[in-house]
Amino acid sequence: MARKIGSRYTANQILGRGSAGTVWLGEGPDGPVAIKLLREDLACDQELVGRFVQERTALLGLEHPNIVTVRDLVVDGNDLALVMDLVRGTDLRTRLERERRLAPEAAVAIVADVADALAAAHAAGVVHRDVKPENVLLDMQGPLGPGGAHPALLTDFGVAKLIDSPRRTRATKIIGTPDYLAPEIVEGLPPRAAVDIYALATVLYELLAGFTPFGGGHPGAVLRRHVTETVVPLPGIPEELWQLLVQCLAKAPASRLRASELAARLREQLPMLAGMPPLDVDEPDLSEEAAEESVPSAPQDEPVRRRGAVSLVPGAKPDSNRDTHTSMRVPGPDELAGGAHGTARVPRAPGTPRPGSARHKAAVRRRRVTLGVAGVVVAAVVAVGAWLASSGGDEDRPAPATHSTSAP
Repeated sequence: MARKIGSRYTANQILGRGSAGTVWLGEGPDGPVAIKLLREDLACDQELVGRFVQERTALLGLEHPNIVTVRDLVVDGNDLALVMDLVRGTDLRTRLERERRLAPEAAVAIVADVADALAAAHAAGVVHRDVKPENVLLDMQGPLGPGGAHPALLTDFGVAKLIDSPRRTRATKIIGTPDYLAPEIVEGLPPRAAVDIYALATVLYELLAGFTPFGGGHPGAVLRRHVTETVVPLPGIPEELWQLLVQCLAKAPASRLRASELAARLREQLPMLAGMPPLDVDEPDLSEEAAEESVPSAPQDEPVRRRGAVSLVPGAKPDSNRDTHTSMRVPGPDELAGGAHGTARVPRAPGTPRPGSARHKAAVRRRRVTLGVAGVVVAAVVAVGAWLASSGGDEDRPAPATHSTSAP
């Protein structure tokens, strides 16, 4: 059923629902638009409405070929809405779920587009704060780029910041999706431009591997890994591209590249990636990790979820447009300090057991038994050799003199 949004727009059809609100296919004075209508409880929050108005100029000023343009911000009664350009295509999450992982050339081309979008936003003083595949739209009507990649556009600028008001989050909440959160956010520091670089590098890793570097299992465990674990190399990835990923996934924000630098460096990689097939990488076994982290694994009759992103709310069903602007608790120092031994999801060549898994532990035990038996054999040989050597030496050595006493 159609509904009016302000005096200039009509929302005709729901495209998707998320935790922050509903996305509609709408009509405006200049033609079709996408309308993100925020939830009523958000619209009734006067503090958020004030922030909404304050952000209006910054959001309307963001114009770039790789950014979904915000045309208008509407505040009308209980309606709080962002009116955006309508992109004819799909989101990157949908493509990733369909193809599992992308060829390196296509993955790098898409991420380079998003890096260009971030460079423009950061230059305007805007931090996205929620870069993830769900917020990257692929324009199916645009020209194909390297690796057959459609042009990528970054959307949902400003939504995370609007919802992240001090009264809603205070000091115990954070905004974002666990798999893509930079360590400094987990530790409670204010988000700067570097958090977007970390998230985008995580997206690139996921496009190449089929899973995120620190994802899987309980959200608290995911947050801990961001702070305590080191990313492990992907088998088959070119060294230059890997070093670029490592730099942008650095724990220290100052060590990461700027968005413009990242875009340029990625495009330099494209010629050497031409024709390279998707990486052949075994995905981590989340059921094993759940057992190791004392987190209950999925029931036997339910399939184990192997995709990177995890729900912020345990047991929540995924939204149709996968919008996850939901607050969650920041783990305490004791939680962050615990479980930092081997909890990172380690990519490996096919058939190779993951370090710390049950298969890996069994292999280690077998090696230890083999080494133990070999050690006993070596010790026995050494002992026999020593005995033979001592026996042979006694034949050539004169008998020791004996002293006896007799009674007078």
